[in-house]
Amino acid sequence: MTQRLHLVFGGELVDPGSTAFKNVDDIHVVGIFPDYESAYSAWKAEAQRTVDNAHMRYFIAHLHRLRDEGTEASPTEELDG
Repeated sequence: MTQRLHLVFGGELVDPGSTAFKNVDDIHVVGIFPDYESAYSAWKAEAQRTVDNAHMRYFIAHLHRLRDEGTEASPTEELDG
């Protein structure tokens, strides 16, 4: 079975219409989850907890998309070679 990890994180944005964080040192890492459903539940809980602050945003990153095991090397690995 393929494992599809998801990262949930968020923080205060410079502007509600952008995705630039005001201070990257203050990014809140909620956690890494084994499937989208559990990541979505964590994302939703954090988004609802911070709903009164228009500058706060939480995101779900699909970690399984960062590395395709079927390819010989990722573009990052090729930089080292």
